[in-house]
Amino acid sequence: MYFDDLTLHQKVTLSPVTVQKEEMLDFAYRYDNAPIHTDEAYAKTTMFGRLLAPGVMSFMLVWAKYLEQDFFGEQLLAGASTKIEWHKPVFADDTLYGTAEITARIPRSPRNGMAVLTILIHNQNGEHVITGTVEAVVKRKERNQT
Repeated sequence: MYFDDLTLHQKVTLSPVTVQKEEMLDFAYRYDNAPIHTDEAYAKTTMFGRLLAPGVMSFMLVWAKYLEQDFFGEQLLAGASTKIEWHKPVFADDTLYGTAEITARIPRSPRNGMAVLTILIHNQNGEHVITGTVEAVVKRKERNQT
């Protein structure tokens, strides 16, 4: 979708996704090998009492669901930034639900604009666990020169 067609507060509901323990452990061993993610005996001694899902993985599970409904499509020129805020822990077998909303539109030039996409993620208990904010450079429609 072109920048010109995006509307402020345009929103989609994302399909739910469940955090699978084996996938969580595989990700943690490869990319976030902290004991809170990989060592069950250690995790039991923490305030959480069990393994935590890596935060980046939790966000990316929901991001993959967003891409199924991607606002920008072929008009995406580049990602500019991503900010992920973790509010509450995510565990194996949690089901994550998300919404994606255009929260800002910033014209940059006749050729492109910056769209800010905010993804709010909740668990199966309705608890807000993650906020992701993505800035994307999106192509504008060509204007006739007069």
